[in-house]
Amino acid sequence: MSVKSDPSKWKDPRHRRGWEGEVIARGFLIKRGWRILAHRFRMGRLEIDLVARRGSLVAFIEVKTRFSDAFGSPLEAVTANKQREIARVASAWIDRHGKAGDAYRMDVVGVTMGRSRPPKIEHVANAFRPGWR
Repeated sequence: MSVKSDPSKWKDPRHRRGWEGEVIARGFLIKRGWRILAHRFRMGRLEIDLVARRGSLVAFIEVKTRFSDAFGSPLEAVTANKQREIARVASAWIDRHGKAGDAYRMDVVGVTMGRSRPPKIEHVANAFRPGWR
């Protein structure tokens, strides 16, 4: 996992929580047979949290992390604007790394971290469909 700075030194707790959620999501996906191809794949200022492969299927995965469901499920936080951004970055990833015969989809993983309980992880496959695929 490559980032430009040490996440433990980040001042904004939301950024640290997001990183922790991504690490939890990575482990969750790996245990289910996915191979992580990229973590925080960037195109300019835009990024995809995870790019994962299982066989010929490549999933572009947005990870949303919360400490509670008080303000709704983390899955509800992936807005239409965010979906368009993810689709743009996914298209760039496909242009650079895509292979003939691959299938692509957009997934969302919601991580709700309780203070005294294990995280609740929800994985929604094909959470949305961009206009280009």
